[in-house]
Amino acid sequence: MKLLKEDIKNNVLQSMMELLAQRKDHIIAANKKDLEAFSGDDQALYERLIVDDSKVEDMIRAVREVKDQQDPVGQTISDDTLENGLNITNRTAPFGTIMIIYESRPDVTIEAAVLAFKANNKILLKGGKEAHHSNEELVKCWHQALKDNDLSTDWIQYLKMDRTATQEFLKNPDQPLDLIVPRGGERLIEFVKLHAKCAVLVSGRGNNFAYVAPSADIEKVIPVIVNAKTNKISGCNALDKIYIDQNHPDFENVSRRIEKELTDKEVHIVASKEFTDILETNDLIEDQNVWFQEFLARKAAMGTVNGLADAIERINTYSGGHSNIILTENKDDAATFMEQIDSAAVYHNASTRFTDGGQMGVGAELAISTDKLHHRGPLGLKQLVTNKYYVSGTGQIRE
Repeated sequence: MKLLKEDIKNNVLQSMMELLAQRKDHIIAANKKDLEAFSGDDQALYERLIVDDSKVEDMIRAVREVKDQQDPVGQTISDDTLENGLNITNRTAPFGTIMIIYESRPDVTIEAAVLAFKANNKILLKGGKEAHHSNEELVKCWHQALKDNDLSTDWIQYLKMDRTATQEFLKNPDQPLDLIVPRGGERLIEFVKLHAKCAVLVSGRGNNFAYVAPSADIEKVIPVIVNAKTNKISGCNALDKIYIDQNHPDFENVSRRIEKELTDKEVHIVASKEFTDILETNDLIEDQNVWFQEFLARKAAMGTVNGLADAIERINTYSGGHSNIILTENKDDAATFMEQIDSAAVYHNASTRFTDGGQMGVGAELAISTDKLHHRGPLGLKQLVTNKYYVSGTGQIRE
């Protein structure tokens, strides 16, 4: 797709905001069809599916935030003139064509497309069947916004394919693909990585841990853990696992307090055998693979560790590399934890729920990347570009 001037792109986004406001009732009605057709007991998937007045307002706000951001394309990264007279300028450039595959989450149809388009990328949207009506209505808005500004609807394409057709498309796409972002559970991510023929950027797997260190202040611990676990059960930045250091001077009371506060919020606790006769739960962990699992449910696992090094080793072994917390009043321990934990975001005395583009000042996000190339963490507008070298000479040749 050709490079568009910033004012043209912003005009499309202005049209999109107006269309979302005008067609809010149609969008919510389409979403109601999806909610009524929803089957299964996956509460996290259902929660992600819901579109109401507030969610539409969030969509409009996401478009506005991206519209107000500087065009990320053509920004100078470096500009040098060599001894031989060559001028070498490195500038940001679009990826080209991005495909995103996602389950539920109609808001992704807005956030992914607005970011890709503002960064001058073509985007292919492969939403889940559970959000079909919602996504179709939102894509109608996108196509109308493009048409209103004399642009091709090819910039934003909605792919209606089942699993078999998606597999075939990944193996033999009918157009060049530069990047694929699977945004969902582990099965989806593995499916895409197995079949894709281009770069895949992994997003979304959580399995986040909190380490309650010996110097942790219980009055800080409780609100942080409760918020991280219960603020949004379906979020990939939700807390799943809690390690309590057995060297905490009030170990048993701290453990009981955490369990009670979570069970009062209807969170089911599973615990390692060290908590036998300490906690109320009778659900003790037999299979250690539970520490690898992302719950996306009102469920949390509690275990013990023996010191900071033990906590770091276990978290780096089991976590999804998304977001992890240390709760401590010892700043040196906090610094060591944050340096040595291998994840996109590390926290000291704060909830993992802040791993979010809007909360981190990035704005709308395509996804939360847990890969290390080309970017880790929230993928916002500035992260949806690559780079290109511009080399200008006066007839130089290499000897």
